[in-house]
Amino acid sequence: MHAIRLEKRDHIAFITLARPQEGNPVDARLVAELADACEAIEPDPEVRVVLVSAGDAPHFCLGWDWRWLQADEGLDWGSLSRAFEPLAQLPRPVVCAVAGRCLSAGLELALACDVRICAEDARFALPETGLGLIPLAGGTQRLARAVGRSWASYLVLTGQEIGAGEALGMGLVSSVVARAELMTRAEELCRSIARRGPIAVRYAKEAVQRGCEMPLEQALRYETDLTIILQTTHDRAEGVRAFLEKRPPHFTGT
Repeated sequence: MHAIRLEKRDHIAFITLARPQEGNPVDARLVAELADACEAIEPDPEVRVVLVSAGDAPHFCLGWDWRWLQADEGLDWGSLSRAFEPLAQLPRPVVCAVAGRCLSAGLELALACDVRICAEDARFALPETGLGLIPLAGGTQRLARAVGRSWASYLVLTGQEIGAGEALGMGLVSSVVARAELMTRAEELCRSIARRGPIAVRYAKEAVQRGCEMPLEQALRYETDLTIILQTTHDRAEGVRAFLEKRPPHFTGT
């Protein structure tokens, strides 16, 4: 049984966690299949945005398969910190739709995405300190960048499980919707992004992602450099023409 499914349609790549009966555990199979999916998405010019979800499963992901971590005596623990790096480094925007519980490595997987929305029943936690550990796959770093040092410290140090409303309040997710509407709303969001200039969207993601790691002055210069490059694209000219002609633009990614 595959750990994930990959489908592509309407400029969207759908990465779906596919072992709901087990709680979609993060193990060697999932990590490898996720890397393969990202490798397949990266060169595909038709893909403009990625949607990560667990479909209609009761829970997004209950976290690590601890049996695998304990049983693999040759496990490279350092490699776990890079488990979701292929997803985080995709040049396309990545949207994550979360329903049910999103714990441990599940939350770290969601944090590797650019935008997170969730259902009203979503629950989030990094419980590792209760096991004598710290988050293993970037949770301490990506969480702090997403919600700030204070909230990240609270969640990591206490292992507290929070609901959708709290996640929205701290900025962990961008919106909360009824569970029955989650996938519809997530796909609408992806289609909205896919309709925009694909080169501009990729550069915008890059500007935000890389700029957050730079001093402000350097980040502003980097933003300007990307803006100058965009002036040479056909899509930029098409966007201007469409605006002047009062019609929807037809972007080609060139």
